Amino acid sequence: MPVSEKEKRTLRELARQVADAAALPVQAERIGLWKDLNALRPHRPMVLAFPEGGWRDIVDEPQLQCDDPLLRGWELGLRRRAWHAEHIHDDHPITDLFNVAWVLRIGDCGAVEEYTRTEALGSHVWDAPIKQPGDLAKLHPRAIELDRPATARRLALADEILGDILRVRAHHHIGWPAALSWPLIKLRGLAQVMLDIYDNPGLLHELMAFLRDDQLRLLDTLEREQILSLNNGPDDYVGSGGIGCTDELPADDFAGHARLKDLWGFGESQEFVHVGPEHWHEFVLQYQLPILERFGLTHYGCCEPMGAKFDLLVREVPRLRRVSVSAWWDVADAAGKLQDKYIFSWKPAPAMICAPNVDYDAVEKVTRETIRTAAGCPLEIVMKDTHTFHGDPTRIERWSQIASRLAAEA
Repeated sequence: MPVSEKEKRTLRELARQVADAAALPVQAERIGLWKDLNALRPHRPMVLAFPEGGWRDIVDEPQLQCDDPLLRGWELGLRRRAWHAEHIHDDHPITDLFNVAWVLRIGDCGAVEEYTRTEALGSHVWDAPIKQPGDLAKLHPRAIELDRPATARRLALADEILGDILRVRAHHHIGWPAALSWPLIKLRGLAQVMLDIYDNPGLLHELMAFLRDDQLRLLDTLEREQILSLNNGPDDYVGSGGIGCTDELPADDFAGHARLKDLWGFGESQEFVHVGPEHWHEFVLQYQLPILERFGLTHYGCCEPMGAKFDLLVREVPRLRRVSVSAWWDVADAAGKLQDKYIFSWKPAPAMICAPNVDYDAVEKVTRETIRTAAGCPLEIVMKDTHTFHGDPTRIERWSQIASRLAAEA
């Protein structure tokens, strides 16, 4: 594709800002701290701040200068990395890596939900397509199309524009490989699934078996085609929050091409938050286990509180290392269960900085109390699910300053 001089200058200038930040000595210090935390040898709590939806209040589409859609995506990513390096005072290592995603197209499973929205960023409902047992006949494995020529062209273009400033590489983010409950809910509907647990358990088992097998087929394809990427580095976000730095991955017999056993895996089951442990195991976890057991290390949980399910979790999930502690799990209970055996991945309530008004004294109080309660646990503090800052970018800055100061004091 033709690249204008303006687009090239824009991307190169942003790349230099990222490279300058990556060259700072603090980045190596952060990498070492993450390796020790992930090895359950923490020096102090680690802090991460992710603006996520709140990026709309900071760096978003209207500020971009590139015209081509692909280049605009690259520009947006570089602008956000540069802003993060300058303004967010957390432990996220800034690297000189520039990731080019594989061009991968994944089809539907034959039954597709239809959405009705109030507005682009508003609430929505969907019409779940599996309404009766006969609808299971609609399901088929998802088509997987890997476009190697398109990937190579994008990689060459990125290297031509940025290769003398940043280290360009093709990279596939594994995402949420064992997240099966959300696809189930989309196919069947949340309220209906809750009823099915009692009224139609056989249908749920058929759906979960299909989703498990289809996801394993996708992962096997990615492994066989050798497009999986290691996620054990400073540029790798793992699970629902955390940096993947570890010397425990890849496996000892790694020969250059990543396999599932060389990676961090991740599972969650937020839609089953109010389902008891036995039914959770029957309808979710037993179907996730054949996926999770393929990975070298595992992270489990997102927004759901894992307290009632914890005993089953640690008994069943192999090589569990990181457990999410959401705002709905009592931190004292979590600390007593996790101890020094698992990473305490604390997700403070994002409403603290996303509500119309912010009480920074309350932010400091709850952060200090949680650090004290979790003393002895390998603790990471991850601010995420921040979908608005009400036009005030300083909120995420101030939160990261407070959390980082208290982590250093600890």
